[in-house]
Amino acid sequence: MSTPDADDLLRQAVEELAARDGCVWAGIYFVEEGSLVLGPAAGAPDPGRRTTVPVLWRGTRVAELAADGAAEPAALEVVASEIAELCLVGWDTGGEPWRS
Repeated sequence: MSTPDADDLLRQAVEELAARDGCVWAGIYFVEEGSLVLGPAAGAPDPGRRTTVPVLWRGTRVAELAADGAAEPAALEVVASEIAELCLVGWDTGGEPWRS
């Protein structure tokens, strides 16, 4: 059995977040040339109920973790710290779209 790669683990993270009670959508926005670009996402978006936290790698923002619904910022910060190194895979791909 092969080990999941970073892309698979990031997809799994947003799927697990979107499946939590009260959460309807989760996604990761990667920093691309100073802008945020949506990467992996799961669920049905409800932007009016969105909570975001920065994903930092060694003090540098490489992404934003977002969740729609009843998402606690402290819980999102824990997930953001757990996925920070994985987000380097999608960080600044030079404009190449994220493959779902």
